[in-house]
Amino acid sequence: MLIGQNIAILGAGVAGLATARALALRGAQVTVYEQAPEITEVGAGLQITPNGVAVLRGLGLDPAAHAMRSTGVRLIDGYMGAQILHLDFAKHKPDAAFLLFHRADLIDLLHQGACDVDVRVMVSHTVTALHGDRDGVTVEFADGTTARHGIVIGADGLHSIVRPMLNGPAKPFFTGQTAWRATVPALGDEDPAAMVHVAAGRHVVSYPLRGGTMMNIVAVEERADWTDEGWHHTGDPAEMMTHFANFCPGIKALLSRVETVSRWGLFRHPVAARWHSDRTALVGDAAHPTLPFLAQGANMALEDAWVLADCLGKLPLDQALPAYQARRRTRVIKVIEAANANARNYHLKGAARMVGHTGLRIAGRIAGKAMVDKFAWLYDHDVTVG
Repeated sequence: MLIGQNIAILGAGVAGLATARALALRGAQVTVYEQAPEITEVGAGLQITPNGVAVLRGLGLDPAAHAMRSTGVRLIDGYMGAQILHLDFAKHKPDAAFLLFHRADLIDLLHQGACDVDVRVMVSHTVTALHGDRDGVTVEFADGTTARHGIVIGADGLHSIVRPMLNGPAKPFFTGQTAWRATVPALGDEDPAAMVHVAAGRHVVSYPLRGGTMMNIVAVEERADWTDEGWHHTGDPAEMMTHFANFCPGIKALLSRVETVSRWGLFRHPVAARWHSDRTALVGDAAHPTLPFLAQGANMALEDAWVLADCLGKLPLDQALPAYQARRRTRVIKVIEAANANARNYHLKGAARMVGHTGLRIAGRIAGKAMVDKFAWLYDHDVTVG
């Protein structure tokens, strides 16, 4: 159904570039419009779990060549530095690929993958309006030019121009949490795993990138003041240090090496009620922003890309877009609810913290595989099958 279809994608992030390759592989003529002057990403890490790896491999890409393999997740007492729980992927899921990606490397992989199948990527194209009719969609740009396409896909993130056209204005709310993001040179002996140091009302996630040469850091704290959304706001490393001053020596030493840091407020957005019209659709954060407590934002975007292309490739347009939403929305909601639960569990206080951590320690010792298997519904799901 896609051979020769003229499709536009708004946004050249993970969702946009993955969708572009998925559609082009099925015969579509795809143009990606990106408002930035070049395809680039700031330094930051991503965890691509087996469900996302399955999509990359299904797209004919080799993710393992561009990332580190993670051995697991370690939940650690942020004050004492003692381990609470080890989700040992290397032991209990040895055949599953859990990858630690630098975001820029994933974007490069997807960008090259899109170009290899003749996707046109147009930078410095800011979309200002869309006008759809029964035959297609006219895209208007800030410079006054227009383009005509049969289908337009909104992969344009939190501030999507397509989403409010389908759902009206979004009403996100501040979660009371602020996050700090940074990278520092690695010392060379870091465990290739996601280390989650948890404390009352705050936590720090760290893991190595790029062959162990770099450490990715995300530090989250609860605070009452309202912080702007978006993670490109410049923060003060010294201020960050004061908010995590009571953490164990290892984390304080890691944070003390930060020279530049970005800061952003975490907002909760509703999952879009409507993901499509007759000739437009949403993918990734434009449809379902999620908090970063389950490392699934990029993975859900990859799954969206595959499922949307699969539906468009197999069904008439009037059936394909509803089928896409039906296949994706329930799963995405479950993932977001699990991420929200992690946000609460990482920041337990008082007696709840002591009881919760004791239970996890016991469960980890006597049922380590079962603790990993609790997430089988997430990691073992493969949208490329069937």
